[in-house]
Amino acid sequence: MGRIGRFLMGLVLVFFLGFFLAGGRDVLRPETLTRVTGWLSAPAPVEGSDKAAAPAASSPLADAAVRCHRLIFLPEAVNARVPAEHFVPVSRMPNRLTEAIVAVEDSRFYQHPGFDIEAIARAALVNIRSGEIEEGASTITQQLVKNLFLTPDRTFDRKAEELALALDFEARYSKNEILALYLNTIYFGSGFYGIYDAAHGYFGKEPSALSLPEAAMLAGLPNAPSLYSPYEDFLMAKRRQFVVLDAMVRAGYIDERTATEAKIAPIYLVH
Repeated sequence: MGRIGRFLMGLVLVFFLGFFLAGGRDVLRPETLTRVTGWLSAPAPVEGSDKAAAPAASSPLADAAVRCHRLIFLPEAVNARVPAEHFVPVSRMPNRLTEAIVAVEDSRFYQHPGFDIEAIARAALVNIRSGEIEEGASTITQQLVKNLFLTPDRTFDRKAEELALALDFEARYSKNEILALYLNTIYFGSGFYGIYDAAHGYFGKEPSALSLPEAAMLAGLPNAPSLYSPYEDFLMAKRRQFVVLDAMVRAGYIDERTATEAKIAPIYLVH
């Protein structure tokens, strides 16, 4: 079996794991056929009626169907969530910005298939000891999945769905496409969603014009946007910028001298 075949088989296995953990096991129950038949034969509510206004009752079976549909029709689901206006592709971002994000958020982004085994193993030891999910090991791809589709619940079935969707993203999108989706949807604090709004909101410039000090400051914000926003606490934002620059040195993107120069360079905010 080739590499693609093994990858697809892994994707299928992970999906069914998440499917059953998230309620998909309900399909094995006797009443399932009756519920599905009633669901498919139910007339569509008339617009403006009370039934149209009331949300449909959720059930494990319906939730599992939504998850399955999202996996199969992922591009359509992504397009429905990602605004096309002001979308910035990686080709229009400075290299220093993408390097800063990768260095501080997911240093093995270009090597892993959507999840990082080493990080997962490390986090698993902590979670097994505590009996619950206390430490995550999310890659950029997994963070993108959470931002677009998932609730913040820290449960094992939600993590299984996250993993399945991350594998699906990696199978359908290139690394640069995933990075672009992430940077265009992540929250940068102070009401700015996406790199376009963040670059204009903090520095009054296009993302392509960001300098290394500015890119490193922005790259540090998604970890805790309310805490690190330079409009909220400039000193905390600078400390976080230092962390990003040091991570870039460790990743080999810049040298110590370049990092030091970026740390002492002045930062001019719009407001």
